[in-house]
Amino acid sequence: MMNFSVKTVWVLSLGCSLIGVAAPLSLWAQASTGNAALPAATTSQIDAAAAEVLKTTGVPSASVAVVQAGKVAYVRAYGNARLEPPMEASASMRYSIGSVSKQFTAAAMLFLMQEGKLKLDDPVGKYLPQLTRANEVTIRQVLSMTSGYQDFWPEDYVMTSMMKSTTPEQILDGWGKKPLDFDPGTQWQYSNTNYVIAGRIVEIVGGKPLIEQLQERIFRPLKMTGVLNSDASKLPASDPTGYYRHALAPLRPAPQEGMGWMFAAGELAMPPSDLALWNISLMDRTLLAPASYDEMFAEVKLKNGTGTHYGLGVDVGERNGHRFVGHSGEVSGFVSQNTIFPADKVAVTVLTNEDASSAASVLAQRIGALVLGDAGASGGGSTEIVKAAEGRALGVFTGLQEGKIDRSQLTALCSDYFTAEAVEDFATSLKPLGAPSNFKQVGESKRGGMTFRVFKADFPSRSLRVTTYEAPDGKIEQYLVIAPGS
Repeated sequence: MMNFSVKTVWVLSLGCSLIGVAAPLSLWAQASTGNAALPAATTSQIDAAAAEVLKTTGVPSASVAVVQAGKVAYVRAYGNARLEPPMEASASMRYSIGSVSKQFTAAAMLFLMQEGKLKLDDPVGKYLPQLTRANEVTIRQVLSMTSGYQDFWPEDYVMTSMMKSTTPEQILDGWGKKPLDFDPGTQWQYSNTNYVIAGRIVEIVGGKPLIEQLQERIFRPLKMTGVLNSDASKLPASDPTGYYRHALAPLRPAPQEGMGWMFAAGELAMPPSDLALWNISLMDRTLLAPASYDEMFAEVKLKNGTGTHYGLGVDVGERNGHRFVGHSGEVSGFVSQNTIFPADKVAVTVLTNEDASSAASVLAQRIGALVLGDAGASGGGSTEIVKAAEGRALGVFTGLQEGKIDRSQLTALCSDYFTAEAVEDFATSLKPLGAPSNFKQVGESKRGGMTFRVFKADFPSRSLRVTTYEAPDGKIEQYLVIAPGS
């Protein structure tokens, strides 16, 4: 799904990027009882970091869980779960976790592998023969994002086409039968389509709906009692409202994706304490066989031996000498970051209720550094191509400051995004900034058959980020303006 690794908007130190000038923030925090394992000085620093990140990004709320020494050590919520009528955030509330859901789908596949019902190197054609080059793509390549199947949702907004319900079969008919973006195993490229494929294989082989298998094998044994399948039913009013905004304009309730779009790739919602229980099980290796955890956490290599920094449903790597596994996630109105340091017996979960925001990743990174005691985006493209992209993105930016958008440059979906309301929001929030003193491309990658670019726009009092997707025909599929976190 939208995973800021979902949807991978630009990732910086396990991060995501986007949105907002700070709205007036009345900050309060609600802590669960019995969380006294962290030193008072550390909890005070976490609280201060949360207050600063929410103020800087303007994100309404964050809900946090920290595992230390292999136990839940701190659970706390900050800010507003809903703005109108006001409702303060509570640590027991469920937030959509987006693509963090993928590791659960991968675990379901590993259970079936343990039982001898499938092999990771089986071709997907054994189960879904109708897919493109199905006999050349393996289950391992699907789980590790090295299959070549094109992402059906790389954008960081809900397109009008996704407002209607769908089914996994319809998604696979639309994207699983397209030509592959690359030969299997030769590149790494994030794709939600992979996990729709994986989810369907789990259902075919396991003989039950994916969510039932997850409940039986994971959620009930770990006593994860707050899990909701938000693809089947909307979060109730007692849980947070998800928000979005156009550029730096006021927050608005986020639209809901149609039923079916989140299947197997971003369908779960839960409180952070439930994710903490899952994180502990990953550290202690309590559910799966040891060999299955080895498979999940091992960095998958391309055919030429290049590392991908990805295992099976998880990012893998090292930060300041600490090995980690984790994932970020985004669906409409919500962004999450979940990071585990297995050898340190530490994990950090941050859930937030505004989409395309950097708050979850920034706060998770700061909390991780505090708990561990630890006191880059990739560029790309030729200079000529980068300068042309910078000029074009700057031109769109200055046009939006005046309330103008050249729709001939936009895909139909991007044009749908720029409603009259959106154009007005961009203009009223960006025009007061004046002309940027600097507008440079700072990142570039490929996803969903498109080119993703990140630009940094500097102004006297602040900096902003602009993210774009460019379709193969040169039209713009996405144009978002983001206030980075601290």
